[in-house]
Amino acid sequence: MILKNKVSIITGGARGIGKAIALRLAEEGSLIAICDVNPEELDKAKKEIEAKGRHVLAEKVDVTNFADVQKFVQKALDKFNKIDILINNAGITRDGLLIRMNDADWDAVLNVNLKGTFNCTKVVAKAMMKERAGKIVNIASIIGIVGNAGQANYAASKGGIIAFTKSVARELASRNINVNAVAPGFIETHMTAKLSQDVKDAIMKRVPLGKWGSVDDIANTVLFLVSDASAYITGQVVQVDGGMVT
Repeated sequence: MILKNKVSIITGGARGIGKAIALRLAEEGSLIAICDVNPEELDKAKKEIEAKGRHVLAEKVDVTNFADVQKFVQKALDKFNKIDILINNAGITRDGLLIRMNDADWDAVLNVNLKGTFNCTKVVAKAMMKERAGKIVNIASIIGIVGNAGQANYAASKGGIIAFTKSVARELASRNINVNAVAPGFIETHMTAKLSQDVKDAIMKRVPLGKWGSVDDIANTVLFLVSDASAYITGQVVQVDGGMVT
């Protein structure tokens, strides 16, 4: 178990990519703290992680609220005494064409996706700096690299996460903290399940591997980035997109 006795925080950890990451890290020995805004899904995820034989902290947290994040991180520190790994995964979409997009949809996506990443990183980084060690992985998106019609808010938030990752990696490198991002392509999740078959078929024409990615593809990439195998990697964006963007 390559993460034995490590402590990992995963935001948006109740389902989809976040839960897959939490389960994968738990399989490798990590103690887990997850947060989300859905109490029912949190409870289900907690039970699944505990079934791996790991201690779990699961809390309802609004990552856009700095005080909420501080309380959650302090609970994790009180329970586990340290934080070794942070996965900023919490994210939402509010798609719509630019000229029809209202302020609320723009603000909601930027607040959860980008400000949430800022809040969590700011709080956790302080704990990691004291230990002079840590691994941070931000879940961006291929959309933050190439853009997508109808997703100006989402693309801006994920592009912001990529720039944020590169800057924070430079700030924290001297404290032995690695900061990287993963940019998923089209992954089978509850979000993509809502797409019509015509849209799914059109997407597949853009993916050289000719198939959708799975949440496990992302979780395995994250595992590499938080393990000792990636000790000399920081400030990078790893695309997991089936070759869609080269």
